[in-house]
Amino acid sequence: MTLHVSTFDYLKPTDEQIATMAQVREAARVYADILDKLLPDGADKTFILRNHRSNAMWANVAITRQADGTPR
Repeated sequence: MTLHVSTFDYLKPTDEQIATMAQVREAARVYADILDKLLPDGADKTFILRNHRSNAMWANVAITRQADGTPR
């Protein structure tokens, strides 16, 4: 698989994409708060919260790129 030429470039989101990102971030924050409240402290909770944060960041990528890696 060849990565799109802009894969490592900054793609400035459109105003619509920024609004969508804000909604996704808020949903991720709510879910993270629930996980933090309900899961027992420990390595597993830390792993889950860190990976949830990573998934939330990847959601921004999904909002700004097509499935083939090209910018939206």
